[in-house]
Amino acid sequence: MRVIAGLWRWRRNPLRRRTDVAEAWAALLAAVCIALGAPTVGVTVGSAVQDTLLRWVHEQQQERHLVTATVVRRIPHPPIDPDPETSSARDAHHRVVAAWTAPDGTARSGPAITPRATTPGDRFRVWTDARGRLVPRPLDRTTANSHAALAGGGAAVAAAGLVEAGRRLVVWRLMHRRYGQWDRAWERAGQDWGRTGTGS
Repeated sequence: MRVIAGLWRWRRNPLRRRTDVAEAWAALLAAVCIALGAPTVGVTVGSAVQDTLLRWVHEQQQERHLVTATVVRRIPHPPIDPDPETSSARDAHHRVVAAWTAPDGTARSGPAITPRATTPGDRFRVWTDARGRLVPRPLDRTTANSHAALAGGGAAVAAAGLVEAGRRLVVWRLMHRRYGQWDRAWERAGQDWGRTGTGS
């Protein structure tokens, strides 16, 4: 509304310059693009990302299987790490050698990570692929939708930022042209400055 009011104010102002009107129109165009274009870009990008992620969710849920593994033995922790961040992340999980049965019935064993301290014989759940290899937990729909929403929001903000950057570039060029006009006007005025009959 402020941009529209500015255009209306400049419409019949005798002091207006073409650069003033161009600057106001650039602001109005940028406002329209941000108000209408940025949300459209966000929805488009978010929908595309959501479709892709939901296909991954479906594929991973079809290809990954939750099976029960049995702890065979614990794997000793590596030497103490002086970095508190890496050591705390390490201590939050426990490495063990476990045995499990693949979806095709094949017996499997190997190193695995448990979220809690365990002893030989304890059972815990792991995700495997069709061949029985350990894989990360499949992506769920809630996480996919959250990622899609973040992608859409980021795209909308980026689009708005590009529009604003374009507006600022236009304003900068208009200001540069305006200063050039002022310099030329002062050069012409300086030649007659102080002379009688020049209207000074």
